[in-house]
Amino acid sequence: MAIDGEWHIGDNIFMDDLRGQIELLNSVNRKLMKDVKMLHLICETSNSAFLYYNYEEDTFRTIANWDYFFDFEVKSTKDFNRFYDCVEEKYAVPLKEALFIEKRGMQSTAIDVKMKDGRMWVEVEITIVYDDEGNPADKIIRFKDVTKFNSQNDELTYMAYYDLLTGLYNRNYFVRLFGEQVHRAGEEQKEVAIMFIDLDDFRKMSDELGIIIGDEIVQNFGQYLAELSEEDIVISHFNGDIFCIGIYDPYGSRSVASIYSRISGRLEKPFKLSSGQEIFLTVSVGVAEYPEAATDTLELINCAEIVMFRAKENGKGRIQYFDGSILEDFLQNVSIENKLKEAVFSQNFTLYFQPQFHTADRILRGVEALIRWKDETGRSINPDIFIPIAEKNGTIVPIGSWVMEESVRIYAGWKAKYHYPMILSLNISAIQYKQPDFVEKVVEILKKYDISPEEIELEITESILIDSFQEVTEKLAILRNIGIKISLDDFGTGYSSLSYLKGLPIDTLKVDKSFIDTVITDENTRIITESIIYMVKKLGFETIAEGVETQEQFDYLTAIDCDNIQGYYLGRPMPPEKIEELLVKILE
Repeated sequence: MAIDGEWHIGDNIFMDDLRGQIELLNSVNRKLMKDVKMLHLICETSNSAFLYYNYEEDTFRTIANWDYFFDFEVKSTKDFNRFYDCVEEKYAVPLKEALFIEKRGMQSTAIDVKMKDGRMWVEVEITIVYDDEGNPADKIIRFKDVTKFNSQNDELTYMAYYDLLTGLYNRNYFVRLFGEQVHRAGEEQKEVAIMFIDLDDFRKMSDELGIIIGDEIVQNFGQYLAELSEEDIVISHFNGDIFCIGIYDPYGSRSVASIYSRISGRLEKPFKLSSGQEIFLTVSVGVAEYPEAATDTLELINCAEIVMFRAKENGKGRIQYFDGSILEDFLQNVSIENKLKEAVFSQNFTLYFQPQFHTADRILRGVEALIRWKDETGRSINPDIFIPIAEKNGTIVPIGSWVMEESVRIYAGWKAKYHYPMILSLNISAIQYKQPDFVEKVVEILKKYDISPEEIELEITESILIDSFQEVTEKLAILRNIGIKISLDDFGTGYSSLSYLKGLPIDTLKVDKSFIDTVITDENTRIITESIIYMVKKLGFETIAEGVETQEQFDYLTAIDCDNIQGYYLGRPMPPEKIEELLVKILE
């Protein structure tokens, strides 16, 4: 400082120190300004708003995007009532408790509330800062828009419980709800029913019309079933074309019969698709009830599924109730199926051959190869039981291939040893026949064992013709052109049509055993049998009558000029060595 116009050294030191402090303050201030700016930017660019309250000063301050959430100011705790008015009624009380958590000594909490406009979800987070003596000093309330997050969560929740195609409960959630019905029924000694519903021929419709149309069919039917939903009735799109209905205490309008009647009534009218096309549907329904069928949830569902398949086997478009014998048959078939797979792997089958004779002179025409199977216990299993199972699970293809090659191998041995001219007849399943390389495999086997195609007769049933008549006849024509005989088996038992006969490249027609059984005692059967034989002979086909067991049947078939017979009367199915004995006897 200057005294009498003079500066002292101490004055300079003081001024330098003052300037240094000012620069330091300015630097700190600039940093604070930058921090404040940064905090403001963070707050303003967030999807949140903040309300700050100081207990000592009893003052409120709003920060960040307040106007985005609210159109009012908060000047006192009385204004908190405005918050309660903004949210849906059920959230008002929980929000009030959350905003005043200091009354319970809590430090922080959070709650999601839905605004009254129904569009926005807001997360309200409350934090209390306490002083050293444990008294609340500051309160910070953050309001955050969590609509997008909650919407995503709602979507995930929906996907967890509902089927996206139909809007019905999905399989997992249905099992849970149906399980709750079963548990409740156990406690209240009530019944619970489950209806297992399958759209008939859906795969065929979907293949013909396309997947999108198939989905629309499922969607339309599911939307109709949704109309049946009410208290104690849960409805699910189980998967594919399968639906389930769980009914607690089924009676009156909730009875299975009543619900099935309503469904059947709706199916009398077509479902109209978006393309304008109208589709008629039928359903097969299996029903199982607690506690009669089972006491376990999954067992009940399985029982209903099993009897649904029985409904399909009985002609589709019908309802089937659980019966103990159906379950027993199913379990037996499952056991056979498992054993069958093992037998296919180890080729644990044998072949029998049944002779066929010319009716006029009883001379051996040929033999039909027949598969036989004994399980590991030595019990013989009827082909009528295991062949349909093999056709369902696909093992009929390797079984059929084994039968073809093994029978041709045995036949080649007879030919080389006895030189007797006869025909080997082989049964061909529809599934085996439809394999793309079927013709090539037949030719390959014949070449392998040096057998002429003229010595082989392939027996087909009418079921082969149902799905694709044109494709089938083209393949038959190829086989016939190389010399193989084609025989139509079991004529008159399935979907027989005379139009088949004029268009099929066949050589032989076999009259089914069911006609021969009653041909002596029933006049109508005789008329039909005589008409069939007369007609096919006029068409140039050879005839074989199956299941001829008596002299009387044989004499009658001889009288009406049937070409050949096959049956117990002249020859039962026999192992290869017995056929050899027959050949030796013939050649003596």
